[in-house]
Amino acid sequence: MVFAVAARLDRDYIRAQALETRSPPRTRGAYLARRRDQRPSTEYRSPTDEEWEEFLGHFERRKVALGDCGRAYGTSCIHEHGCIRCPLLRADPAQRPRLIDICDSLIARIAEAEREDWGGEAEGLKVSLAAANAKLAQLDNRRRTAVDLGLPTFADVAVRITTSTDSHLP
Repeated sequence: MVFAVAARLDRDYIRAQALETRSPPRTRGAYLARRRDQRPSTEYRSPTDEEWEEFLGHFERRKVALGDCGRAYGTSCIHEHGCIRCPLLRADPAQRPRLIDICDSLIARIAEAEREDWGGEAEGLKVSLAAANAKLAQLDNRRRTAVDLGLPTFADVAVRITTSTDSHLP
């Protein structure tokens, strides 16, 4: 008896699959409309003024002294704005001189900590120095990495123009 029920279920499943493949393809718009009907209407309401201000304020809070923080919306900074060590910091190229000053300051503080025999402090400063050097390397890599758009450069265009006008000279 169990096998007969299973065979019938399999047969019905195969028929349903065959009917589904013969039916006209569903459009994305119809699919989205059907999904929206299934979701609670509260998800599609307009945000309040407070919610909108909070959302826009997030992008202002993402601006930090050295660049932009890549933390997600609605999350606070877990590093308490110790951004040098934060992997989410995307340093602004204009802040490169400041990063160099920070590295120099960290080197001086490491020397002082080692001179005073503050082992833990020196180790923490070395971690910060390594992170600051990594941020500088990211800036250097970003500057060197140019995207070739396949457009001719000014030098290429100028050579063609001067060559074509030179050939028409008497």
